[in-house]
Amino acid sequence: MAVRVRLKINAGDKVLLTSALVNSGFETEKPQLMVPVKLAKELGLWPPPPDATLVELGTAGGPVRKYLVRDILKVYAVEDDRTVGPVECDAIISPIEEEVLINDKLGGALGIVILDLAEGLWRFKDEKDIERRSYPPRYWS
Repeated sequence: MAVRVRLKINAGDKVLLTSALVNSGFETEKPQLMVPVKLAKELGLWPPPPDATLVELGTAGGPVRKYLVRDILKVYAVEDDRTVGPVECDAIISPIEEEVLINDKLGGALGIVILDLAEGLWRFKDEKDIERRSYPPRYWS
């Protein structure tokens, strides 16, 4: 099992809730959220807006090209007992990925601490005795 958290994503006047995979191997210099094209459409980000840039990203499978829209999203981690955020971040739009992916900087900014990858347990950084369970995946294919 992996760690997935529930996010509220705002892009202008568009808002949606989804689960997102916490991916510590998705390393960048600032908070970024990778979103599948289908979700990007719902957020009004597909086709890519004029200020989007095509970037090449390194992956384990080799380089890939995706659209980057800077500082377009406000992201919240949403639990039944609390909400953390907003964190302003970039959107990376992927025609290949089916899940929303949280990068290392966004996970850190939201205070997400992974307790057990195998069990899908996590908590917020300021919590001491709480273990939260991973959400089921949401595929945007």
